[in-house]
Amino acid sequence: MNDKNELLEYIYQTTDLGKKGLIHLLQALEDKDNKIKKDIEKQLEGYEELQKKTKNLLKENNMKPKDKGPFIEMMNKMGVNMNVMMDNSDSKVAEIIIQGLTMGIIEMEKKIKEYEDEVDKEIIKLAKQVLKFQEKCLDEIKKYL
Repeated sequence: MNDKNELLEYIYQTTDLGKKGLIHLLQALEDKDNKIKKDIEKQLEGYEELQKKTKNLLKENNMKPKDKGPFIEMMNKMGVNMNVMMDNSDSKVAEIIIQGLTMGIIEMEKKIKEYEDEVDKEIIKLAKQVLKFQEKCLDEIKKYL
């Protein structure tokens, strides 16, 4: 597999994992009265838009999106449900989101550095958009701590 494919797949998996994680979180908070839900919905819209851009680039490169797999998704959902059951306060939910975003930011920065000189500028531009989006989400969600 070439570098372009690896980075595009990684970007897709990142946006997919972010999107699905936020969907699980919103489902877990469905009957709760959390102020943070509006911010989660806004982040979800952002991930959906970035995933749409990624799918378009994948299609342009004759690639099909590949998910992380059902096991990762199941673990993600179980972790979210368990954490929210124990404490569904806005600060705890923010902490869960911050942990996910922080891991995502670190990995995306590594990938950008690793592939920056080897892949299309358009793909790097998309990776940087995802990174900037994650950093913005991180800053915005801190107000709930």
